[in-house]
Amino acid sequence: MATEGGERSTITVVVMGVSGSGKSTVAAGLVDRLGWEFAEGDDFHPPENVEKMRAGHPLDDDDRWPWLRRLGAWIGEHEQTGRSVVVTCSALKRSYRDLLREGHPSVWFAHVTADRELIRDRMENRAGHYMPASLLDSQLETLEPLQDDEPGARISGAGSADAVVTELLSVLSRERGLRLPDLEGSP
Repeated sequence: MATEGGERSTITVVVMGVSGSGKSTVAAGLVDRLGWEFAEGDDFHPPENVEKMRAGHPLDDDDRWPWLRRLGAWIGEHEQTGRSVVVTCSALKRSYRDLLREGHPSVWFAHVTADRELIRDRMENRAGHYMPASLLDSQLETLEPLQDDEPGARISGAGSADAVVTELLSVLSRERGLRLPDLEGSP
């Protein structure tokens, strides 16, 4: 994708929302359709954060700031090399999202939403994830939904993964000028 001046611009799609909203599934679908590099935000957590969550204790801001700074650095590295990427991150508070955007004009948030019951069901029935369903309420209490003045969009994660990804790509195309042949009906 090029800017008006001809230089390559990048897009960093931060797929955000509470645990169980469908972030990883949506991100995987985006990566499959776009071929962009992907990072799972959870992989940037230090072991202490993972153990705290595994034990059923919510993270506080002191736990999250170093994690978010690592994600911001990763975003910056990819912007500098002109690579568009997809990354998952709960990004529950505006201040967290502001930190991720600081100095990174490529950042665009895809806030995946779903109702509490659907999210709880997903959390209770997924295998191999350290985040227990008991932390859902604390995440929902912490969540500050994406605001109209933030770059991005809210996307319902209640449909099929393919439908959610298609909707997200359509919005991304409109808002960030992403050109995809299958969205435009041309080769």
